[in-house]
Amino acid sequence: MRRLLTLLIAALVTTATLTGSAGATGGGQTWIATWGTAVHGAAAPPQPATTFDNQTLRQVVHVSTGGAALRVRLSNEYGAGRLSIGAARVARSAGGSAIVPGTDRPLTFGGRTAFEIPRGAPALSDPVRLGVPARSDLVISIFLPRETPAATQHSAAFQRTFVAAGDATRAANLPGAQESTSWYFLSGVSVTGNARAGAVVTFGDSITDGAVTTVDANHRWPDFLARRLQADRGLRDVGVVNKGIGGNRLLYDGNTLPGTGFDGLGPIFGDSALSRFDRDVAAQAGARHVIVLLGINDIGQPTSFSPPSEAVSVDDLSYGYRELIARAHERGLKIYGATMTPFQDTTIAGYYTPANEAKRQAANAWIRTSGEYDAVIDFDRAVRDPAQPGRMLPAYDSGDHLHPNDAGMAAMADAIPLRLFR
Repeated sequence: MRRLLTLLIAALVTTATLTGSAGATGGGQTWIATWGTAVHGAAAPPQPATTFDNQTLRQVVHVSTGGAALRVRLSNEYGAGRLSIGAARVARSAGGSAIVPGTDRPLTFGGRTAFEIPRGAPALSDPVRLGVPARSDLVISIFLPRETPAATQHSAAFQRTFVAAGDATRAANLPGAQESTSWYFLSGVSVTGNARAGAVVTFGDSITDGAVTTVDANHRWPDFLARRLQADRGLRDVGVVNKGIGGNRLLYDGNTLPGTGFDGLGPIFGDSALSRFDRDVAAQAGARHVIVLLGINDIGQPTSFSPPSEAVSVDDLSYGYRELIARAHERGLKIYGATMTPFQDTTIAGYYTPANEAKRQAANAWIRTSGEYDAVIDFDRAVRDPAQPGRMLPAYDSGDHLHPNDAGMAAMADAIPLRLFR
């Protein structure tokens, strides 16, 4: 009798462990973030507003690592009211707005096919059995049955989204659909992995987001990093999640002055990195590593289009980096500091000054030599012109002298030591 009781208790403990562990699915598998984007609010006037009404959004995302099942995360985190979802589905992409026949699956949330997401909340789908190959494209379709402002979005997706009338979530293709290059109400995809699996979160601004890279090409540096990981047999279980936001700053929320040409764009530059770290990094499924590339907007924006009162010193930046490091270590994450890339003579008026360049150099020196990050990734060295260290190599320059082009993004990814993720 005592032996039977012991076995029953052991079984109950094992069951509790499998169902209660963060990310656990049972059978030794875990949930691993394979794709993600950082959501933010909508632009303010005088920028035009985007509103959907009785329309389907078909959004394409490029995953990093693969799995046998998936979950999708939606978001109403910047909504002023409840977000009504009439239907949602996922399928493998056949290119453009088309789906691969036989791969279409309904998405349920808490068992419901139609549901509401409360103001300020995310929503995580129930698991869906669908084989997801590494580095493949998924199509996520959501039907918005009523008038819905695009309050929660990621404006710079560098990926086409298709907008069709009515509930077209089951359609094999959406010919004639309107197109956008933003994602709406969508923030993540996770897949099943094994005990070795984990995720790298890339945390940054427009350079991490993929600014000025080719639309639909998946040529952001985190995409190139995912390719390198998949080419390494020992690292194929590692996912890469892009949590970059164009215009984002380490210490201040997005804030633009009128009359600067950036009027109303403050909200799409997102909450400060210190504000969004817990949501965008620590909460990612299976997160084990974070790469931080932030600070250039803290330096350049206050002399260009943000309030001068928000100017920062190198000491301010090191304070912010130390905060991120402490919070990452509290969660058991390895955190790697990336040096800021060159920006001399950028086409953004007032953004580059000799004083701002001196701050970049001093902040990069702190990142390289302080010893506070778990490792340093020298993006500056990877893309700078050796003859003019304040400038980017012409072969890597998108033309605005701030953002790397597709080749520059690949060079950045090649500068990351893969041993960090073993």
